[in-house]
Amino acid sequence: MSKQSILGRVTQLAKANVHALLDQAEDPQKMLDQLIRDYTNNISEAEQAVATTIGNLRLLEQDHREDVEAASEWGGKALAASRRADELRSSGSVAEADRFDGLARIALGRQLQSEKEARTAAPLIAAQTEVVEKLKAGLGSMKDKLTELQAKRDELVARSRTAAAQNTMTDALKSIDVLDPTSEISRFEDKVRREEARALGGQELAASSLDAQFEALDDLGRQAEVESRLAALKSGRPA
Repeated sequence: MSKQSILGRVTQLAKANVHALLDQAEDPQKMLDQLIRDYTNNISEAEQAVATTIGNLRLLEQDHREDVEAASEWGGKALAASRRADELRSSGSVAEADRFDGLARIALGRQLQSEKEARTAAPLIAAQTEVVEKLKAGLGSMKDKLTELQAKRDELVARSRTAAAQNTMTDALKSIDVLDPTSEISRFEDKVRREEARALGGQELAASSLDAQFEALDDLGRQAEVESRLAALKSGRPA
């Protein structure tokens, strides 16, 4: 995976809008579980890729240090060879002096090559360092998003459990309302009151019947008195 694709992928995941994703989800909890799995896997893959990128950067930095050190070392060798050549030339050893000057030239050539390689590596190291810093920042954002996702999931699960408990309690209360023992008592009380009313009605009916009987006796008494007075009138006796 190239550093460009790594950077793009990490940046895209880090900028993912969790709330927007949840708004579009039919089942937010399942969506969060899937996002957590995806993020965890992506973070693991990204960490491996970033580790490789960092490792390559460290190798570039090591090569650059070696080139810088080599340039300095070849410069020192060139100076030493040049000075030896001057000493030999001063003492009349021209051929030997020329040989050391040749060594100095070789050393200077190596120095130039090492300096060139160091200059070429410098911008690459700078660019790679910038990429690594962005990748690290992206990974940090991804981990923050993962923490956010986990917190959202835990919150959602807790809310779901609370809602389920409330619904269970509501259903239980509804069941209590349906099977409310006080409603049975009320029905029994109504039955007792009906019985009481019937008893009262029976008593009133019985009382009215008894009154009628006594009224009948009174009528008989009046009728007997009437007959007695009629007989007295007929006999000429005073009533």
